[in-house]
Amino acid sequence: MKANAGFSVARMTPEQLVKAQTTVIPDGGAAGLFLGRLVPGVDVRTMSFGARHGELPLRVYTPESWARTPRPVVVNYHGGGFVLGSARQQDWSCGIVAKELDAVVVSVDYRLAPTHPFPAGVEDCYDALLWAAAHADDLGGDPARIGVMGDSAGGNLAAVVSLLARDGGGPAVSHQTLIYPVTDMTDAIDRDPSYIANERGIVLSNADMEVFHGHYVPDGADLDDFRLSPLRATDLSHLPPAIVVVAGLDPLHDSGVRYAQALADAGNRVTVEDFHQMPHGFLSFPYFSRGARPAMDAIVASMRAALT
Repeated sequence: MKANAGFSVARMTPEQLVKAQTTVIPDGGAAGLFLGRLVPGVDVRTMSFGARHGELPLRVYTPESWARTPRPVVVNYHGGGFVLGSARQQDWSCGIVAKELDAVVVSVDYRLAPTHPFPAGVEDCYDALLWAAAHADDLGGDPARIGVMGDSAGGNLAAVVSLLARDGGGPAVSHQTLIYPVTDMTDAIDRDPSYIANERGIVLSNADMEVFHGHYVPDGADLDDFRLSPLRATDLSHLPPAIVVVAGLDPLHDSGVRYAQALADAGNRVTVEDFHQMPHGFLSFPYFSRGARPAMDAIVASMRAALT
């Protein structure tokens, strides 16, 4: 991976970045071997809705089995440093949640930086939550049982959306799944032992993080803004139960644990699943990562306790 500039945003030329953002991952073939195949028994369809900026694409996962009652709805936000990625890359994990939780999963293709820097992604993800709640009945879902899920940058967005929903009278979010989330964009992360020890991380390096940060965060932005750094929110109370999945070989490990501790200190129910030998992004490579399946088992179990 390190030999290929296409796997490191820090080594991409502007032309390579545009190509990476516009390449559509095929539904079959080699991509499935790398990212994980579609889960049998789950219907996948693409659609869009009118967000505040225009049409926003979605990827919706629904179990093919007949449901006696409306299903929980989980809104998912993909990772990629706010710069890369798409809903398609999480077919495996979204499919597992849909099938094993018996839920409708709505995965969001939010706008990407640097063309669309902060707060574009936050706005898209919150709009998608509002839409999913308003249209839960149409999806076969239950608007009273809504969860959010995200990995890496998507974990940041899931945490931020939970805060926005609490403070803005939005839909009642009943569970949050935060997978190696970005929780602190201030300089404090530079002092985390995991950041120092994993400078040249297998999947995510410190250099990559700096480039992602530069693309997403506008000059002069307040890094203490909770929409950038949920760990810096002045009030973390009365938030949904959370599972926080972290990886030991990840620069973001310690900031993820710090956020989990802050949630617990504020009186929320939190479970931490720490995969000590895994790198950042390990759930994106399910057939190459021994931690992927156990992590999904823990995620589904946590969701089931809160949403069913």
